[in-house]
Amino acid sequence: MATAGVFGVLALTAHPAIAQDDKQIHSNSIRENAIAMKALPLDSPRFVYDSGLTFEYPDAVRGIYVTGNSAGGSRFDELLNLTESTDLNAMVIDIKDDWGNVTFEGDKDSPYAKIGKSYIKDPRAMLEKMEKKQVYPIARIVVFKDSLLPKEKPELSFQDGGKIWVNGRGEAFVNPFLKEVWDYNVGIAIEAAKLGFKEIQFDYVRFPEGFENRDNQLKYEMGEYKDMKEDNVQKRVHAVTDFVAYAREKLKPYGVKISVDIFGYTATMPEAPGIGQNFSKISENVDVISSMIYPSHWTSYFGIAKPDLEPYKLVREYAKVENKKLSELKNPPISRPWLQDFTASYLGSGNYRVYGKAEVEEQIKALYDSGIEEYLLWNAGNTYSPGVDYTPETE
Repeated sequence: MATAGVFGVLALTAHPAIAQDDKQIHSNSIRENAIAMKALPLDSPRFVYDSGLTFEYPDAVRGIYVTGNSAGGSRFDELLNLTESTDLNAMVIDIKDDWGNVTFEGDKDSPYAKIGKSYIKDPRAMLEKMEKKQVYPIARIVVFKDSLLPKEKPELSFQDGGKIWVNGRGEAFVNPFLKEVWDYNVGIAIEAAKLGFKEIQFDYVRFPEGFENRDNQLKYEMGEYKDMKEDNVQKRVHAVTDFVAYAREKLKPYGVKISVDIFGYTATMPEAPGIGQNFSKISENVDVISSMIYPSHWTSYFGIAKPDLEPYKLVREYAKVENKKLSELKNPPISRPWLQDFTASYLGSGNYRVYGKAEVEEQIKALYDSGIEEYLLWNAGNTYSPGVDYTPETE
């Protein structure tokens, strides 16, 4: 699909919800905007958008990841049947994917119509099926990893030698310092909420990995953060945290919960210096925090030499750290970690287990034994292990 002129359309067609709210917020800086919004009373908004669909929040969310292609194809019914035949009760569905594509075409009057793909041909019909079976719908929106938007607006990305910077996997990122990028993503979230999704899950709410090592190499704008009297590490933390607070405020009229995916290791340190994620500060601005705690993604944390071989122990040790961090917050969010339902053979012989029923159950059991009863399962191909007990007995 051609992208020429696409963002120009978006920029000129301001989303009405964003434009309306912006008229009410007068401030000289993005940082001041975010602080002002945090100070607003937590009462109900003037109106709440009614999608016409009704979903009850489950006893505890137990969900699976679903790509746009799976959601829009024959695979969807198989996954829906999986939730019906087990204690799974939720789906996290790609609405803006890892490359920046919106996974449905949407209404022709939507400012995002021209960048929508037809992966999910009829998202409303999909949601109606979910409503009938009461499968809780979560819209996954990949925020700052985006290879589509920089092609149209390179100044919104990071540049290296006059070209758009990409990581080792060929993926580009857009700049979290810029409010234009914030509004672009919040507008897509509003579209998802209007469809009937009950929760917006923001993923890749961060700078690129290892950004601290290329900060001086890349060319990018800092927007209103340029003159902050703090170092670049803290500026990145402010930008990421402020985006989450901003998005939550803009989405209030749509009655959706806000969740954020975050690297598990950020809970083990004051903040991740390169990517701008501060576990506690993000947690203060969301309804749900979803740490990605796949055993395969850890090095020898918690004294576990080969974490992928010990899924129960890894998850249990992580949960101790997270529980302590959340207990220190005045209004902690729901903890709903991402768990591993895939085999990390790339770790090499002797460093990984073949993951199936037993390994998934070990992770779930570790959460339950730690007082955490919500979780999400990740498998990039949406192939989930059969026969899993999704609601184990606790210690």
